[in-house]
Formats: sequence, C-alpha cells, structure tokens
Amino acid sequence: MRVGLIFTFLKKYRVAAIVALSMLLFELAVELVQPLMISKIIDEGIMKSDLSVVWLWGGVLTASAVLAFLSGIASSFYASHASMGFGYDLRDKLYEKVQSFTYPVFNRFATSSLITRLTGDVSQVQDLVFMSLRFMTRVPLIVIGSMIMALVVHLKLGLLMVCTVPILLLFITWVIKKSAALFRVVQSRLDSVNGVIQENLTGIRLIRVFVRMSHEVSRFAKASAHLMKGTVSVLRLTETTMPFIFLIGNAGIIAILWFGRRDIAAGSASVGEVVAVVNYSLRTIGALSAISWLVVSFSKGRASAMRIEELFSTDNDAVGHTQAEQKTPLIQGHVEFNHVSFFYPNNGIHVLEGISFTARPGERIAILGATGSGKTSLVQLITRLYEENEGTVRIDGIDARKLDTPNLRDAIGYVPQEVLLFTGSVRDNIAWGNEYATLEQIMEAAKRAQIHETIEQLPQGYDTMLGQRGVNLSGGQKQRISIARALVRNPSILILDDSTSALDVRTEAALLDSLTDLSCTTFLVTQKISSTMSADLILLLDEGRLIEKGKHDDLMSRSPLYRQIYQSQYGEEAQHVQRTY
Repeated sequence: MRVGLIFTFLKKYRVAAIVALSMLLFELAVELVQPLMISKIIDEGIMKSDLSVVWLWGGVLTASAVLAFLSGIASSFYASHASMGFGYDLRDKLYEKVQSFTYPVFNRFATSSLITRLTGDVSQVQDLVFMSLRFMTRVPLIVIGSMIMALVVHLKLGLLMVCTVPILLLFITWVIKKSAALFRVVQSRLDSVNGVIQENLTGIRLIRVFVRMSHEVSRFAKASAHLMKGTVSVLRLTETTMPFIFLIGNAGIIAILWFGRRDIAAGSASVGEVVAVVNYSLRTIGALSAISWLVVSFSKGRASAMRIEELFSTDNDAVGHTQAEQKTPLIQGHVEFNHVSFFYPNNGIHVLEGISFTARPGERIAILGATGSGKTSLVQLITRLYEENEGTVRIDGIDARKLDTPNLRDAIGYVPQEVLLFTGSVRDNIAWGNEYATLEQIMEAAKRAQIHETIEQLPQGYDTMLGQRGVNLSGGQKQRISIARALVRNPSILILDDSTSALDVRTEAALLDSLTDLSCTTFLVTQKISSTMSADLILLLDEGRLIEKGKHDDLMSRSPLYRQIYQSQYGEEAQHVQRTY
C-alpha cells in the first residue's frame, strides 16, 4: 500500500513548507553555534578576566537567540498553514471518494470506520505533517549537527558523545516499528467503540422501551475497555524510550566529564571546550528525548495514513460495476427485466432468480411478497445500486449498464423502507429532492403526499425545523414527507419501497389516487392487498422467484398464494370472494 500517495496533497503547499524548513534551518544553525560562543566566553573572557570579550560575545549570543526565536515563530506559522491546508484538502477529497463508492463497495466499510477515517485519521495525518515540518526534521538535524560540532570542538571528547547515538537510534527504530503495528490495532478498536456509540444513539428509543440501558452500557464498557488495554500496551512501549535515552545519554555525559577533567589537567583541552561538548550532548539528549512523543505521533499518523490510503486505493470496478457507454437520453419510464438473477457480493445465494416482466411508461407496478422474497433487491437493480449477475435490465429499451448512472438516477424518485430526514426545515427536506424547486412545487408535492395540511398546522409551517432524523414527527408524517421529497423531482420512474406501511387505509388510498394522474412509471413495494388492487401489473414474489404476474382479478382466479394473502387480510369477506372465483 503506497502510504506516500496521500502526501501528494502537500504539493499545493510546497512554498509554505519550504519557508517553514528554511526558517527551521536558520534557527538550528544559530542554536548549534551558541555552545561554541559560550566556549569562547569562558576560555577567552572569564578564564582571562577580559570583560570586553564577555560583553562582545554575550551580545552576539543574545542577538542570535532573538533571531532564533523569531525564526522559530515563522517556521511554526508556515508549518501550520501547510498542515492545515493539507488536512482540509485531504478530508475534502476523501469525502468525495467515499461519495463515489458504488453501493457494494460502500457496504464493505462500517459507517463508524468511515467516520473515524474522515475525522480522527485525517487529523492524525495532519498532525504528522506539522510534526514533520517542525519537529521530526529538527530532531535528526540537531543530533547530526551536534555530533559534527562536538567533533570540531574536541575530537576525543566528541567521539565519546558520538558513540552513544547509534545505540539510541537502534532502540528508537525498533520502538517505531513495534508501535506502528500496535497503533493500527488501536485504531480498529476505536472503530468498534464508535460503532457501539452510533448504534446506541440511533436506537436510543428502542433501548429505553426494552429497558436495555444496562446491557448497552455494559457492551460499551467492554468495547471501551478493549480500546483502553490496547492503548495502554502501546503507550507502555513508547514511554520506555525516554528513560532509556536519559540512561545512555547521561552515561555519555559522565564519561565526557571524567575524561575532560583529565584532558584539562593534561592541557589537551580547555574548560570551554569541555563545556561546549557537554552542551552539545545535552542538546542531543533533549532532541532524542522528544522521540517518545514523536514516536507516538509518527506511529499514529502512519497507521492513519494506511487506513486513509485503503479508501483511496479502493476501486469501484473491483465489484464489477461497469462504466456507462453513452449519455442517458430523456427517460420515458419503460422498464424491462429479462431473465434477471442477482446475488449480493460475497454471497452466492440467489436473492432474485430468472425475473422477467415489462413495465410500460405511466403504469403502476405492485410488487408483493413475504419478507425476504426479494422485493427491495428488485427495485435496487432499477436504481443501479447493484447490478444484476445474470440477464438484463433495460430502461427504454437500452441496457441500463450502458446508461450514465447519475443521469438515470436524476429521473428516478426513490422512497426507501427506512425513512431518513435531515436536520433542517420541512421545506429543506422536501426540496432536498430538487434543489431548484419553488415553494409552489414543494407545496404541490406535499399535497400529493397527503402531508400539506399537517405541515400547515406546524408552528412555522414549511419553515418548521425538524430534529435529528425527524424525531419530532410521527412515523406516518416522516413517510409522507419522504414521499413528497421524491415527488418534487417530477420523476419518470417512482419507486415506493414499502413506504406506506405507517399510513392508515384512508390516507394510503388518497395518496395512491393522487398519483394516478402522474405520467411516471410507479413501482409500489408492499405487503398490503389494498395497495395492489389498482395496479396495472402485480408481481408476486416468493423466495426470489416470480411465481405470478397479472392484475388483481387475474391473480385471484389463478394464484392460491395470492388468494391466501387476500384471505389473511380480509377475513370472512375474502372467503366470500374466493368462492366466487
């Protein structure tokens, strides 16, 4: 997996990155020269009691410290600009990539995992960029520069300091490799925690009704404890770096002081040179001691970068989604299934098998069957959320796989089983189906959906704000707003996927009657016989097979299963009707 691919987003901010690094180099150059100036102050000023030398080099030292301070501020500013811009662009493109996923690919990733990658993982990589420009570059330069300067000041004492560095670097490299693998595990456990939170917040009403609060609290505690154990394990490893660095580094300083005292006595070293080498050793230890902090940031950032790259490298074509070969003409609503079979990815069990029927423009097609008979799967093939494995779905006589999918979906009004409303006003939720819809068009769609009068009675009418997922509306009200959202598109194909289940018989009848003068082809997924009576064609599904098709009277006369469903819903009246047939 090419983790470096996502860092191509930094190209846009290369000028800011170069400025940040340039300021950093100037800051480091001043810092590395400062111990040498201190050496001169000691040897040529203090040891010789020459105050003019002390004042001269003391002033130079002070001025250089101010310049280093200003350079550090500038470096931090430009590093922040580059990292923040990088994070913004990365999150934007990543969200665009997720939006482009085909439905089978989207289902490969848990929603909680996608949320973590778009938020926490992007933030981790963004921090990694800042750390790289400001600190990760600084640490090796400080270490290398200090070793070189120590050797320049005094070769023998400098070698004592240099000998400790390889030991520390080998240990740090091992920690980085080990912790990177552990952090990937921690991020996956964070996905699990977020998944539990998402399920609990979404289903809070059900949890309260079933009095399962203690159970869900226990389930969350278990996932959280699993995350804590993983985090503790990796931090226990990374936190060992600082004590080890101080142990080896201080041992080196003791050796420098021991041999430095002997060299001063022998006249082969000055006090200032020993102080300078010790100073460089302290700077090296200080830089390396930050490694424990940087190791955590680098390991988290690398693990997050791999998870982000997994999304970018995911190919829609991997699930067999074909590319459109031609622009979709104006959709008329003629839909044909020709021996269509379908099974979900990674599942060889057929959900639909050998389905054939024709729906002409303007007709109403009722799809009837028990739960799990394949009703929803059938309409999902029309919307191209999935593709058939065998046979052909044709729209207006053209293989749907050859049509431009976005243009095809623009001609479809879809109302799913699970109603989803967005935070915003009632008007915004209906207009979500057509962003250019006028208030008159919105109201007309609401009237057809039998929700206009209810909306008018709300405190602010169409401007009434809805809570999250429409929590301040009843199930039937949410369904009708969802239907209005589909109708405002003026679709050529309207799909109602069991979207009248919460409506009473009278409201449902009024809704279906209001749709009769529409020119669109309507697919009505239902389990109610009352919804099928006015249909031009009824498709009766059983375990993925189309066992009967025809109008209500036709199926009553020749389909035992249809009559059985009718009898179960209409009781004695159904038995009387059955005898007439």
